[in-house]
Amino acid sequence: MASRRITQETFDAAVRENVKEFAMGPEEAVTEAVEQFESQGVDLSNIVKVAPKVASDGYQEPKHDVLQALDALQDSMASSRPQEAAAHLARFCEQCRQHRGSRFLAAQHGAYPALLAAADLQGLLLPALQALAALTDGQPDLLDARGLQLLVATLARHADVAELTCVGLRCVRHVCLKHEHNRQDLTKAGLLSLLTGAIARHSCHADVIREACGVLRVMTFDDDVRVPFGYGHARARMVVQEHRGLRVLVQAARGFPDNPSVLGELCSALSRLVVRNEFCQETVELGGLSVLLGLLADHANHQDLVRQALSALRAIAGNDDVKDALVRAGGTESIVGAMTQHLSSPQVCEQSCAALGVLALRKPENSRAIMEGGGALAALQAMKTHPQEAGVQKQACMLIRNLVARSQAFSQSLLELGAEALIAQARATHPDCEDVAKAALRDLGCHVELRELWTGQKGNLVP
Repeated sequence: MASRRITQETFDAAVRENVKEFAMGPEEAVTEAVEQFESQGVDLSNIVKVAPKVASDGYQEPKHDVLQALDALQDSMASSRPQEAAAHLARFCEQCRQHRGSRFLAAQHGAYPALLAAADLQGLLLPALQALAALTDGQPDLLDARGLQLLVATLARHADVAELTCVGLRCVRHVCLKHEHNRQDLTKAGLLSLLTGAIARHSCHADVIREACGVLRVMTFDDDVRVPFGYGHARARMVVQEHRGLRVLVQAARGFPDNPSVLGELCSALSRLVVRNEFCQETVELGGLSVLLGLLADHANHQDLVRQALSALRAIAGNDDVKDALVRAGGTESIVGAMTQHLSSPQVCEQSCAALGVLALRKPENSRAIMEGGGALAALQAMKTHPQEAGVQKQACMLIRNLVARSQAFSQSLLELGAEALIAQARATHPDCEDVAKAALRDLGCHVELRELWTGQKGNLVP
């Protein structure tokens, strides 16, 4: 994997050399430079891979478009020309959206403080936040105390303005992804109540709901490798217990019966919040179970929504009482039907097997319902259809293991359906399936060689 890095100036110098010394055209010179550096193991993900251009005002030193837009923005702000500044903000925003390298280069040349300054000017808050959202995508370290105050103040003071709320939430999502300290600081500043408040207040605005759900999910992540541990679980608990998060999401889902993209985001957010046993039960009491099953019935053709609804059902089924309620409500048939209809989708198959596996765990009665409803047959068919998908194989093995762990009577039926060969193939193909595949084979009554890795006896260490 490439690990070396170079500066934008080094890359641009190589492009200029190709143009001057080898008479290449701009595009050919860039392509040659890219191939040259990548062959040396250089990571070019933060490099603008286009030839810099001469500015329209005749300035002779070539500059990349994003830096020209930044210079023009700063000039218009210094000259108090807000209309020009708005146009330059839009141009800068567009350049940042095109490539990660443009964002990185702009940040190196002072774009972040320039955008914060623009946000303070009359009439420029919205375009400045749009540019800030583009700039911080993939660069959460840019956020400082001033920027945090701007985002929180925007969400609080302009809570009724959907467009400002939407772009403010987008900024928050970008600065929180893979950045635990930013998440903690924004939580202390009151972000969680602003999130649930935005969903409740803008219950008919699809873009706001999507962005708010995206932020809610990111706030529950523990994805920052720079910290020893994160507080995603604690924040999920706070959203539910202190800010009525589950109620807000379930109510919002009822407001978008014909919008699969919004419903999918709501399902994804819900699945991240049910981190405790009582939260799963609360979701059912709020009507969340009927909403999720209704989605599987009413939007059966929308593959992404089906996958997200299955993920949410899998999450709330962590509660044993919810498992029983889900089976009584016809959830087994709905899940098997979704897997059968979308058998070509490894994502749907994986979530379906996982949901059925949770329903079967410690529940012989549910295992019987799954077997009678064709769940085992559908899972084995998924294993045949997606032999190279580790997630499908692992979850199907887990389902089979849970089906027979307390119901040995089902073993023979599964073996007759070819379960042993499919599990053995999954074990041989995917190292991640080793443990769960052996457990499934063991509980099916098949021969499995269990190696004792350590006996606890003292002995000499062999180098």
